[in-house]
Amino acid sequence: MRFLRRAGRAEQASTDLSTLLLQGEDMIGQLAEAHLSWGLGSSQRWELDQTNCLLTWYFPDRTASAQAQIIGTWLPASKSWLWAWANNSIPPELARDSRAVRDWAEEHGHPSLTVPRVEADKEKAATMAALAVRITGATGFYRGNGASDADPVPVFIFGPVTIVAGNGRMSVFEIEVS
Repeated sequence: MRFLRRAGRAEQASTDLSTLLLQGEDMIGQLAEAHLSWGLGSSQRWELDQTNCLLTWYFPDRTASAQAQIIGTWLPASKSWLWAWANNSIPPELARDSRAVRDWAEEHGHPSLTVPRVEADKEKAATMAALAVRITGATGFYRGNGASDADPVPVFIFGPVTIVAGNGRMSVFEIEVS
């Protein structure tokens, strides 16, 4: 599936954060709509295998899994956003794309994206996630949830999704960002 076509190279090369934010928000909306076809957002539960960087969603009649990265975590209790690269509980291989956002921000002169932890309400956390989706060119986006409203909320990006039906039949859902 070709997806998220951008008009012109100048727009893609933009380093203006407000432009990137609008593009990232648009990408998240389009990604969410596309991933609805296999059930993103309607699973009974999800889990992350941190060793293999594999995010899995469980449905009554199937599972769906994808290689994933943690971008950051929104902490509602402390009203803050913590980038995955700065979180000691996240293995480095699971924070690779988070580091890529930091490196991009350093290279393009955006120090606000290089601070490990920032004050953030739900809206600002969504802003950080949208910028990360745009900067990395992610093809999947998922915001986890905790057992309570005070629990940390992990934010993931992911790649192609492998769907395994109850009868063992496999299919792959893939989006190409151009």
